Amino acid sequence: MTGISLVEYFQKVSERLPTEAERVLLALMEQGSMNKEELSLTAKVKRAVLDHVVMQLYALGLVDVSTEGKSKICSVTKLGGDFLTLIKKAS
Repeated sequence: MTGISLVEYFQKVSERLPTEAERVLLALMEQGSMNKEELSLTAKVKRAVLDHVVMQLYALGLVDVSTEGKSKICSVTKLGGDFLTLIKKAS
């Protein structure tokens, strides 16, 4: 049985994610945690698309989503930061 390295895994993941995912991660890395409205504007991703992207990133453990009142606050996880660093180096 052959395994793949974490870098190879991250490369495969990045190929399957929508192009907006990198913009969302970059915005969260650069600006910090924010609600979905701010994230939509900062990352230049339509709100309907953003919900889909955030849920994919959340399922992979790359972002965290918490609730504050009626707002959903998104933040990048350490794994998300590592993912972004590795895919930037690979490209």
